[in-house]
Amino acid sequence: MNPAGAPGPDTPRSSSDAPPPPEDASGPELKLVMGLGNPGREYDSTRHNVGWWVLDRFAYDHDLAAFERRGERLETSGTVGGREIRLVKPRTYVNRSGLALATLRQTAGFETARDLLVVADDTNLDVGRIRFRPGGGTGGHKGLKSVTAVLGTRTYARLRIGVGLAPPHADLAAWVLSAMPEEDEDVIVALLPELSRAVAVWAREGVEAAMNRFNR
Repeated sequence: MNPAGAPGPDTPRSSSDAPPPPEDASGPELKLVMGLGNPGREYDSTRHNVGWWVLDRFAYDHDLAAFERRGERLETSGTVGGREIRLVKPRTYVNRSGLALATLRQTAGFETARDLLVVADDTNLDVGRIRFRPGGGTGGHKGLKSVTAVLGTRTYARLRIGVGLAPPHADLAAWVLSAMPEEDEDVIVALLPELSRAVAVWAREGVEAAMNRFNR
């Protein structure tokens, strides 16, 4: 996703396979935002990668450094509003997204319910609908299933972005891995600045504030 709006090749500016840095809670309070999606240019414009679009826009808005490879994830971070915001894109496919969070257990002081936001597409919501939730089920999303399994809890904030309902009798897996029609893509792209602000509100004020201001 081109952070200014239109989808484009997902090419990290750094491709080093450096090992993950030690997880450390020193410094500003850590907030982690993980966008669900599939690696590879062929998936960049698909419904399943909307979570990556949001992270790209947030990084662009806050002038964060390039995403770099860190083990099972791509990540960048920076201080926004007095808090360290770490953006994570799993390098696995969606159904194994939770692997990117495995090292969180080593982060002193990190509380999943308070400090983690997962951004995902939602095929149960009309295109452009926004839903923050403090926890709950997965709605059939395999990425959320993987995250829940790795964390061992359903209590983590998620930002669900409607990509529309699949047509009757459509294969759901094939549908989420297909590109959106131009008119639907335009709706999501137009929302990206607001979704970026929503992530900042979550980091600063918590999920309840984000729900009250952005759910629709």
